[in-house]
Amino acid sequence: MTLLLKPITRLSLFQTHFQINNNNNPRARATSVSCSWSHGAHKIVREFDPKIPIEKAITPPSSWYTDPSFYAFELDRVFYRGWQPVGYTEQIQEPRDFFSGRLGNVEFVVCREDNGKIAAFHNVCRHHASLLVTGSGKTSCFTCPYHGWTYGLNGELRKATRISGIEDFSINDFGLVPIKVATWGPFVLLNMDNEILQKDNIDTDNVASEWLGSSSELFSLNGVDTTLTYVCRREYIIECNWKIFEKVSIQSAEGGSKEKEDDRLGSKAFYAFIYPNFMINRYGPWMDTNLAIPLGPRKCLVVFDYFVEASFKDDKAFIERSLADSEKVQMEDIRLCEGVQKGIESPAYSTGRYAPNVEKAMHHFHCLLYDNLIN
Repeated sequence: MTLLLKPITRLSLFQTHFQINNNNNPRARATSVSCSWSHGAHKIVREFDPKIPIEKAITPPSSWYTDPSFYAFELDRVFYRGWQPVGYTEQIQEPRDFFSGRLGNVEFVVCREDNGKIAAFHNVCRHHASLLVTGSGKTSCFTCPYHGWTYGLNGELRKATRISGIEDFSINDFGLVPIKVATWGPFVLLNMDNEILQKDNIDTDNVASEWLGSSSELFSLNGVDTTLTYVCRREYIIECNWKIFEKVSIQSAEGGSKEKEDDRLGSKAFYAFIYPNFMINRYGPWMDTNLAIPLGPRKCLVVFDYFVEASFKDDKAFIERSLADSEKVQMEDIRLCEGVQKGIESPAYSTGRYAPNVEKAMHHFHCLLYDNLIN
């Protein structure tokens, strides 16, 4: 069975208005300078025609994978709107736990307050823009390493140094800039669109509908839930555009004899791609997720997180063997992806063609991305 997801959220959230003078909104600030690159990016987008059937279609041009203006346009239209997976609930299980990260130009921190509420903020001090924290850990507050401005886990500014003689300053106006945060299953999601105000209680069903569409129940039925035990994370910086690292479908399969069954894979598997850049692979006792984070037109960070069913969490030999097998696959994929990027940058290549019988998912992904960018 194959089910392709359409990013309804990405399209509907595009219908927003924002103030150019809103300094707390990365999209609003970008608007003031977007004219310098949006016209050229729109032209590049239109070099692909999604209305042409796959049998006759031409792939998107190489500029989709190399052009800096197109990359900036993608960040604004694709990644700064709608729900984006950034981590897992196990990373913030207890009060005062936090983790940080980056998506495009947005530095963020996610934490669990003392009252158990999950909060997220731009990881930027309001004094002179220093990053507040790196990595993950446990803390009772966020203290800027530059001049010591200190913020509570609820984002409120608790202490401001070097403000003697300052005028027209209110400590209440300089808290951390919030980011909308929600959870679904084991996943922590952020919505970078600060026009959409954070509410104390976010409807989980609405989040599931916006992020997964009508497929949310299918994920739960196939074992994508909070009962799994987190194992580890592997990160790979790959010299290729994030779109080259792509799969674009939900697939499930079961069958095969027990005698021939791989104990790592099992006899049942569920593979899902959630637009634009997140993959979930559920097979046997394992679940791994792959998140492709753009770092530039020609570079991305791919984050693999591994989970296992509780009954296997203490089987170290099994886990190590499985991770070693996975590592071999990732190394092969990295070599292929980097080779494709080099080929795309060659003057000998401009566009290609689809193999209709096996690349419908790739074509579908390109059509979704086109709609996301053009509307």
